[in-house]
Amino acid sequence: MRKHALAAWIVDDTGLPKKGTHSVGVARQYCGQLGKQENCRVAVSVSLATAAYRLYLPETWANDEQRRKEVGVPKEVKFQTKPEIELNQIRWLVNEDVPRGVVLADAAYGNDNGFREGLVSLGLSYAVGIQSSTTLWPPGMVPLPPQPKGKMG
Repeated sequence: MRKHALAAWIVDDTGLPKKGTHSVGVARQYCGQLGKQENCRVAVSVSLATAAYRLYLPETWANDEQRRKEVGVPKEVKFQTKPEIELNQIRWLVNEDVPRGVVLADAAYGNDNGFREGLVSLGLSYAVGIQSSTTLWPPGMVPLPPQPKGKMG
């Protein structure tokens, strides 16, 4: 891979609609291509111009040993959330000395504290979407303890 200045790493997942139930990773789950819950497979990626790409294995597949055996899913493949997969892919990019850029991700990743904390621990800058219900504090700040409700007697 040619090493030069890089603007951003883009984090996303891609739904791959499927009609049947036998393809590895197929489950009823959110499919971005369709904008709704539907039968699909999901692949999780970090892109420069796609730098890492891996099929997301839903927990129903990860925990079904017979189904995995029938289609040849290796035993070492365990269930991971999409943010966990992305962090592993990003760690791999960092270890491969790929030029670092700002990590961009939608709220599916931005809402995950572990994902954001993982980026910080890798020394990466990020711009992620979050839902309005997600609470954040500036670096170094923590929430104040709740005020007492009344006198105890």
